[in-house]
Amino acid sequence: MNLSVAIQMDPIEPIDIAADSTFRIMEEAQARGHSLFYYTPDKIAFENGIVSATGWPIEVRRERGNHFTKGALTKVNLSDFDVVWLRQDPPFDMGYITTTHILDMVHPDTLVVNDPRWVRNYPEKLLVLQFPDLTPPTTIARDLDVLKAFKEEHGDIILKPLYGNGGAGVFRLGPDDRNLNSLHELFVGINNEPLIAQKFLPDVSNGDKRVILVDGKPVGAINRVPAKGETRSNMHVGGRPEPVELTARDLEICAAIGPLLREKGQVFVGIDVIGGNLTEINLTSPTGIQELERFDNINVTEMIWQAIEAKRP
Repeated sequence: MNLSVAIQMDPIEPIDIAADSTFRIMEEAQARGHSLFYYTPDKIAFENGIVSATGWPIEVRRERGNHFTKGALTKVNLSDFDVVWLRQDPPFDMGYITTTHILDMVHPDTLVVNDPRWVRNYPEKLLVLQFPDLTPPTTIARDLDVLKAFKEEHGDIILKPLYGNGGAGVFRLGPDDRNLNSLHELFVGINNEPLIAQKFLPDVSNGDKRVILVDGKPVGAINRVPAKGETRSNMHVGGRPEPVELTARDLEICAAIGPLLREKGQVFVGIDVIGGNLTEINLTSPTGIQELERFDNINVTEMIWQAIEAKRP
């Protein structure tokens, strides 16, 4: 099977080819005989009933500093492709949301991965609310009194932007911390979105586990250990990836959420688990493929492409 594949992603030039999951997806696609077309999110458009994108046919290679070759700049009709990958990074803002609406117009005749409707409807920090028995105590609010009551009840909390990513804007407020008012002023001055507060989980010092699911089934996990003096374990802010096994609790969580992910067309998903608690379900642009493949000596990306190929007639 030879598929035509369009990749909607952030600029390819500065990516780290040893860590970037989108690069690995492209590399495996190419190895399987699929053709690649690359464009950035600002180059998608709806024109006279056609969803177009302006970008480049592209080939990738695992050579640092020389990791791609572009063809001629071309405008294409995305309906002519077999698969479109929605792979730009958050923030999950109106620009991101708009691209999901536009891609809805070609899906499912052109298979968009992950299904843009449910990427839009299931932001990472909101989908977990459907599984309260799996998650730590959580409140989503813009109202300062609600956030104060949550902190008074739980003492030690994490406060972060609801639509943030990469560990940006994440604060730990311990029992004696008096910064909630100031942080609330800061956040509400930036935008009109709610905040999310969660009970702090001390087990984060042992790592924040990223479990990767393919078509609703767990294929492995890595552990992300915070740097010394840090609460955040995101690799973007210095978290250290380590090999780790899936536990019975991890499998229980995956069994609970996996059928919904599969039903809603979420082929590649990364969930975050701290001390047996589900904290996020990442649909937008999950990461961790390359680290997992190195640690476990498995080809996760092959599994992803097998799942996609099975969905094409």
